[in-house]
Parts: sequence; C-alpha cells; structure tokens
Amino acid sequence: MKLGHLADEGYKDWKNISRCLSLHETSKDHIDCMTSWIELERRLRKKKTIDENIQVAINKERGHWKQVLKRIIAVVQRIAKNNLPLRGDNEKLYVENNGIFLQLIEMIAEFDPIMEEHLRHVQERSIHYTYLGPKIQNELIQMLAAEVRSLIVAKINHAKYFTVILDCTPDASHEEQMFFVIRCVDDSENAIAIEEFWIGFLKVNETSGLGLFTELKNILNNLELDIDNIRGQGYDNGSNMKGKHKGVQSRLLEINPRAFYTPCGCHSLNLTLCDMVKCCPKAMSFFGVIQCIYLLFSSSTKRWKIFKDHVQGLTVKPLSQTRWESHVDSVKPIKDQTSKIRDALIDLANISDDSKIKSEAEGLTSFELENFEFMFGMVIWYKLLYEINIVSKFLQAENMDIDIVIRQLKGLISSVQEFTESGFDQALIEAEHIASEMGIEPIFREKRIIRRKRQFDEINSEDVTQSPKESF
Repeated sequence: MKLGHLADEGYKDWKNISRCLSLHETSKDHIDCMTSWIELERRLRKKKTIDENIQVAINKERGHWKQVLKRIIAVVQRIAKNNLPLRGDNEKLYVENNGIFLQLIEMIAEFDPIMEEHLRHVQERSIHYTYLGPKIQNELIQMLAAEVRSLIVAKINHAKYFTVILDCTPDASHEEQMFFVIRCVDDSENAIAIEEFWIGFLKVNETSGLGLFTELKNILNNLELDIDNIRGQGYDNGSNMKGKHKGVQSRLLEINPRAFYTPCGCHSLNLTLCDMVKCCPKAMSFFGVIQCIYLLFSSSTKRWKIFKDHVQGLTVKPLSQTRWESHVDSVKPIKDQTSKIRDALIDLANISDDSKIKSEAEGLTSFELENFEFMFGMVIWYKLLYEINIVSKFLQAENMDIDIVIRQLKGLISSVQEFTESGFDQALIEAEHIASEMGIEPIFREKRIIRRKRQFDEINSEDVTQSPKESF
C-alpha cells in the first residue's frame, strides 16, 4: 500500500513505516503538494490568491460604507448634542420639511464626494439599504447613549460611593416620568471634582413610595451598581419621597442605613416662599397684578407694540409656577420702569376699542400703579426676592459647599432681621422717591372699617383702631 493513500485506506505495515515515509518525502506527489502549499501560504500572506479581485472589491465596499456611517453618526451626534429633532414632516431626500438630519446629509453631499456618491445611489435606487431611515437613526441614538452611559457607569464604579437624586414630572404626553441623577467624586482628570451625571428618564406607572423605589432598584440592577454603595439620597418634599415610614428614603434606609437622606434645599426654600405668600392677602394680590400686567400686553401683538413704544428697557415677564425665587425677574422690570409702564397702560386705555381691555388698563393704572401701597409692596418684595434668589443660586451650584451655603443662609437671616428692624423705613423712603417721580401722593389709602356686630353679653369696649400705615 502506498503511503499517499494513508488518509483514505489506512496503513498496517508498521515495521517498514520509516522506510516508506522516507520514500514518500522524496516522491513527486509529495514535492508537488508541498510546493503548492508553500505557494498558497505565500499568496495568502501577500493577499494574492485567486479571489484577489473579489477581495479588493469587498474591501473597497466595506471602506465605502464605513466612511458613510462615520458621517451619518457624526450628524446624529451633533443633532442629539444640541437637543434638536432629527425628523421632519417628510422622510425623503431633497423635499421640503424633511427634517434636520436629512438636510445636513444633503449639505454634506454638496462638498463630500463619498456622501454625494451615496445619495446618488439612493436616488437611483441601486442600493437597498440607505442607512438614512428613522430606524437606523433611533439605533444610532441608542448606541451613542449606551456608550455614554457605560462611560458614566465606569466613572461611578471607579469612585465606588455615590448619591442618587430623583424627581418626577409629567411629560407632554401626560405620562409620569422620573429623572435619575447620580452624584459622585470624579478623580479621572487632574483635578478632583464632584460631578453630577444624568442617567435618563424612567417611565413610572406607580408614583407611590413603593413604586418609585422599585424603579430605583431596577435601574441600579440594570446598570450593575451596588445599592450598598449609596451614601446619600436627595429628593423633594413630597410625601412619597421623604415619607418617614413608606417613602423612598425610608425604604432605601431599611436596606442601606448609610444612605443619608437630604431634602432638596431649593424646594424647601420654594415652599417657604409659597407659604409666606399664601398667608398674606396683600402679597397674593400684588403678584396677581404683576401677572395681569404681563398677560394684558403679551396676549396681543398690537398691545405688545404699544408696550415696546413706551418701554425700551426690560420687558415684563410671567411669574414662574415652580421657582418662586425667580419672581424677582418679574418684579424688577415693573419696579425700574413703573412710570413708563403706566404711560403704556394709559395709551392702551385711550386707543383700545375693546371695553374689557380698556377697563383692565384703566383699573391697573388707577388702582394699582398709582397706588402707593402697591409701590411700597413692590419695593419690599424686590428686596426680599433679590436676597433669596442669591441663596437659591448657591444651592443650585454644582460645586456647592455646605459651609458657603450656611454662610449664605446666615446672611439671609441677618438681612431679614435687619429689614424687620430698619428696612421698613428704608423701603418707605425708596417708595416715596418713586411716587414723587410719578407725581403720586405717598399716602396709604383709607379703607372702610367693617365693624362686627356685638352680642348682648360682650363687654362694650372700644376697638383698637390702626392707621392705614400701621395696618399695612
């Protein structure tokens, strides 16, 4: 039996195998096979095989698609970085309102030959996959988000200990969503700094303490973050979050007693201001007038033009519904430009054909802007909101330091105490100055005293009467 048939038929002459192997190594068949193998190895190393042309075409096609995807990813990345929508009313190339994504692709094609060639194939329908549709856009956004999230998680794992911050708000589709923020020490750069990383929005169906805590545990498990490494938790003052027995903070403390809970300082300050205003009818009336002035001018382009003709400085602004300390931005334009805004209201009342608008403008002029009590309250509220807004900005700073905040709060308390002692007279002087510039008499208007009917067994004593100034 020939040794060449060993693989097919086997070999059994083991006594003569050495001689047969020597004969086989010098045979023509073995030399031809070894020559072919060495030649193939050399061609494979130099990529000179029989399918060289096919491989060149494949590599060229691969390189082309790689360059196309690099440009598409860059476009998606820039649009997402600026929080802009990708798609428009149409998803076809070179049509109106086809969205920012396709518009940028078309612009790149004007200067880039690779993208120009790609769009030419798309227009000619010579390729089936274009990588320009909404599906690939969403996939690229998800891939980019996953990459960013993985880098954030790596930093958090490197820091080991972290703080969780949660808050809920309804979105435009009236569904409850909870944003998830993690705060940790980032020492990856040269300077060590405290960083806050927004992880994402979590859709929640159950807003109770148990439901929100379950969502928190699920996202931590998905990110492979250990709940035992939490060293802080910060929420607002809602009962489902700060609840002593069934809130999120208490449920987390049951698992991890070292997760110290700190309520949101800005939210606490905001609630304090809300309670201050609700317990004072004059304050509620004052801010109602501020909002009415804004709505009266902003509800019509013609009325807004009248306002701009008289007021060239700061424009009136609406009252914020969530951040009370920002009311200072609504009070400041009226305080600094009271006479000009009064002139705009008078002009509006004179030229308006709408009886309702005319009545509102005259009422705001006569009973509010020309009322010394309104001016006095405006001065007081501006001073108060200005000081509180400074403290609120410190509380919202990323590099907030507890010592600085304590100093700011102490300064705010001392300012309030100083104002209660001597601020009334100072504000009165400032209000009188504004009134004199507007030609308004700086007096507090007399109001009719409503006397309660006495019962027959009540002591007939004289009521203690206060002057309008003392009452204010």
